[in-house]
Amino acid sequence: MQLRYQFRLYPTPGQQQSLARAFGCARVVFNDALRARQEAHAAGLPYVSDGELSKRVITQAKKTGERAWLGEVSAVVLQQALADLSTAYRNFFASVSGKRNGRKVAPPRFRSRKDRRQAIRFTRNARFTVTKSGRLRLPKIGDVRVRWSRDLPSAPSSVTVIKDAAGRYFASFVVETADEPLPEVAAEVGIDLGLTHFAVLSDGRKITSPRFLRRAERRLRKAQQALSRKQKGSANRRKAVAKVARLHARVADARRDHHHKLSTRLIRDNQAVYVEDLAVNGLARTRLAKSVHDAGWSTFVGMLEYKAKRHGRTFAKVDRWFPSSKLCSACGAVAESMPLSVRVWACPCGTVHDRDINAADNILAAGRAERQNACGGTVSPGRLAEGRTR
Repeated sequence: MQLRYQFRLYPTPGQQQSLARAFGCARVVFNDALRARQEAHAAGLPYVSDGELSKRVITQAKKTGERAWLGEVSAVVLQQALADLSTAYRNFFASVSGKRNGRKVAPPRFRSRKDRRQAIRFTRNARFTVTKSGRLRLPKIGDVRVRWSRDLPSAPSSVTVIKDAAGRYFASFVVETADEPLPEVAAEVGIDLGLTHFAVLSDGRKITSPRFLRRAERRLRKAQQALSRKQKGSANRRKAVAKVARLHARVADARRDHHHKLSTRLIRDNQAVYVEDLAVNGLARTRLAKSVHDAGWSTFVGMLEYKAKRHGRTFAKVDRWFPSSKLCSACGAVAESMPLSVRVWACPCGTVHDRDINAADNILAAGRAERQNACGGTVSPGRLAEGRTR
């Protein structure tokens, strides 16, 4: 399995200038190549191949006075910018033809120099190395100081140098990792994701929603008000923009840390994990949009999925149309309606349900129902609550 390991970089002022030059050259090559293909399409000419594009916007461009400075950066960085454009076009064509699932992909668009997030990629043939002193040696940039939080499990196949909107630098290594199966355990869990509680587990536990964005709203509001009063193009406005970006980065880092810790704990303690396949894109267009984005369900579910695969656990998503909230986990009866305001409800069979715990129970049962038990039958989604202790 390929994973990314990301570490903080601390380039010197001179190295920051070299990185800025590399970011700019990669952006120019990408835009020149995109413009060449757009002009060829508008003129009714054949699609410009990758090889022809490389010769035109890199090899020949370096010999001109307008683009001679492209030779000041590693050629691999420029080639990877073209690779990014080719990937964007392939995804667009696959989306248009229906070969790509999910949301429609837009055609590639020009990269802006005003974008505060920049990135370049070095592959193995660029000969980047990690020195004995622990610095990252990048061609035509130098040895950059890295804050290592752990060792790389194998030699990286590529490294992406990222400058985020807050002005921080990161090195993102792509490495090949071996599976690390965990000892088998008997426990299995169904997870009902929500806003009042971030996650409610089928064993009765409720994980409080941290609401990182909501907690930072006051500081963000003050910083954004201060930004709105700054004159466009001024140095003070650039400082205010950076301050807002740092506050947002702090929120994102805290949310990511929470997701990693919770997902690791759930995968470690359970042999199988089941979640509901939520329509996050639809929920993000409702009045709950800010809370939905603050929760970060998609990122959390993605972490559960890849960690389960790596550690030999079972992970599955239950269909989003499954009536997990309205279904009685004791008798299997389905209530006619269940408004969001109803948090506790009684089934005609006499069982009183906590809405969220009942939904988690049903998600667990539905996940189990898709797997065969040791006798070759299927697990029934009803009668799950019998004999379960909370």
